[in-house]
Parts: sequence; structure tokens; C-alpha cells
Amino acid sequence: MGFFAILIALLLEQARPLAHDNAAHSALRSWARAVRRNIDAGHAAQGWIAWLLAVGVPSVVAALIYWALWSFSSVLGFVWLVGVLYVTLGFRQFSHHFSEIRRALDEGDEALARDKLAAWLRVDVSSLPRAELLRQVIQHSVLSAHRHVFGVLVAFVVFWMLGLGPTGAILYRMAEYLSRNWQARADNSRSQALQAAAAQAWVWIDYLPARTTALGFAVVGNFEEAVASWRSESKTYAPGSDGVVLAATSGALNVRLAVRAQAAPPSELQNDAQTARPDPQLAHLGGVVGLVWRAVVLWMLVLALLSLARLPI
Repeated sequence: MGFFAILIALLLEQARPLAHDNAAHSALRSWARAVRRNIDAGHAAQGWIAWLLAVGVPSVVAALIYWALWSFSSVLGFVWLVGVLYVTLGFRQFSHHFSEIRRALDEGDEALARDKLAAWLRVDVSSLPRAELLRQVIQHSVLSAHRHVFGVLVAFVVFWMLGLGPTGAILYRMAEYLSRNWQARADNSRSQALQAAAAQAWVWIDYLPARTTALGFAVVGNFEEAVASWRSESKTYAPGSDGVVLAATSGALNVRLAVRAQAAPPSELQNDAQTARPDPQLAHLGGVVGLVWRAVVLWMLVLALLSLARLPI
């Protein structure tokens, strides 16, 4: 049942994507904001209590509703499962940014592509070289695919196998949202304790999903290069699990996704595996699309095989 719920949710999301300001996401954001304002007072324990409430309450409520519906009607339980996955899982929640940037670059309108990227990242990218512009597009597209699709899939499957229904999907997306929303702000509205709790919890929760995503990219891409890059270069990209995903992507696509070390001696550059990879080109954007979709097919086939083997997926 879990396999079919995922499949239907993905198809629905492609046919009718959620609006950015949809009611479900707005309600979850409002809940997280209310918890932060009422609980966070700067103490470490309060930071963790706020995080547990913000993430735990929606996750538990989703599970309780699923169990209640399932005990009454398996059809209603399945519909609720699909509904939760539809809200938490899908490409169209971020892919319009990538599509608009790629379309602008294909048409030769680099200025429009920079405007679209700036709106996506909310930073000024007007002075970035073209290679760095493409690098930023690839990096954020891959990380978004991980957080909106592959990470949700892994979390959902793990909790589903434990008999907890759609809990994993809600927990993962809420944890990811809080890791971004509860970062430091200029108005100091997020205490250090709150920031630390959200960041540390995200490191724990994303550990397995990120490595599953990296493994999928390695299998459907250049396996040897992806694994080698994952093992030796992940810390050069980003701290934590993001570096694992980006390093595996770099090897799988055979593209340099780390900034070239301008001051490095020639001997060190020659020993750097990344020097053998080209800087990002426009054609690599198509490679990203192919890599992501092949990984989706891979994991759906794995889930289908597990379902045929009568495992609880």
C-alpha cells in the first residue's frame, strides 16, 4: 500500500501541483511560529521542547488520524496517506525555479536567469561568473530534490515499516523547514538555543536520507567517481549531509561543483580529483534532470520489489 500511495501522490503532484501558499503548508508554518513565540526563552531545554512540539505534534496527529481512519475504512486510511504524501512530497514544490532558470539560459537571457536565481536564493547573484551561476543552480536543485523527494521517501518508508503511517513524511519536512526557518535573524527573534536544537536535530534526521540519496545518484550515474567523491570530498562542499549529496552528485555527473582553489600550488591541484572534472556548462542542467529522474525510477523499482516480496511497504 505504501508503494501505491507514493506513486499516486507523485502522479497527482505532477498533474496538479500545490500552490506555494496552500492551506496545509500555511497551517504548519503558523504552528511552528506559534510554538517558537510561546516556548522559546533562550534556555537549551526550551529550545528542544519547542522543536519537539513543533515537529512532534503534527507528526503524531497525522499518525492518529491515519490509524482512526484505517480502523474505520482501509480506503479512507489510504486516501489520508496519499493526501499527506501529496502535501509533503514532490518535484513541483521547487522545480519551477529550476525550469524557469534553465529556460532563460536556453534562450540566451542570462540576465533573466540571474533574476530568477536571486529570487530563489534571496541573494544577489549579479556579479557571479557564468560557471558559478550554473554551479549554484545545480547545487540548489539537487539539494531541493533531496529534501523534497528522496529524503521524504526514505523517512516515510522507515516510519511506515514501523507501523507509524505517514509520520516520517511530516517529521522530515517539518525538521527540514525548522532547520531553515529557525536560523539566526537580524532581529534576534530566534535564540541560540532554538537555532542549535533545530540544527542538531536536522543533522540526526537527515543522516540516513542524505546517504540514501547519494547512493541512488551513484548507482544511476558514474558509480566509481560518485563514491570516491563522496568519501574524499564531501567536507569541501558543505558541512553535514548536504556535502555528501553534493559530492556524490559531482562524481555522478562528472562536473566540478566545488569552487576552484585559486591559490593552491600546482602540485596540490594535480592531486585534486576535481581538477579532472569540467566546470558546469549549460548541458549539465539536463544531466541533473536525467540523474534525478533515474534515481526516482530506481527507488520506486526497489519499493515495488519489496512490495512484491510482501514486506510492509
